[in-house]
Amino acid sequence: MSGERDLSKLLTGMTPELRPGPYVFSTVTGPVPDGVRPVVTVAEDEALTVVLPRGEADAAGLRYDYVAGWITLRVHSALAAVGLTAAVATALAEAGISCNVVAGYHHDHLFVPYELASVAVAVLEDLAGRSR
Repeated sequence: MSGERDLSKLLTGMTPELRPGPYVFSTVTGPVPDGVRPVVTVAEDEALTVVLPRGEADAAGLRYDYVAGWITLRVHSALAAVGLTAAVATALAEAGISCNVVAGYHHDHLFVPYELASVAVAVLEDLAGRSR
């Protein structure tokens, strides 16, 4: 099943879900350490970026400086959809909340400052309500 492309439907149906616990961004230059199960990986020239639960990073001795809350937008967005990332990022920016977006095949995932994660969900719920 292909994802939704209509921006209005994406915004009204995004249903942000805050996942439990803090997540961190770290890097590894060799294999991913035992016990580390990243939820996101990005292969960059410098190293492999991994996003993982903070507890796993601490247990593996991985360094990090950004602690995030993970929000999943529960609407099935098409990878070719236009405007969802911009609308979400704009709403969060207007609230003074940084946002790192990762697109999965089915959903968009937002990593926001951990201490502002519940505020970010409220901002997104407000955006969805205003889009109806």
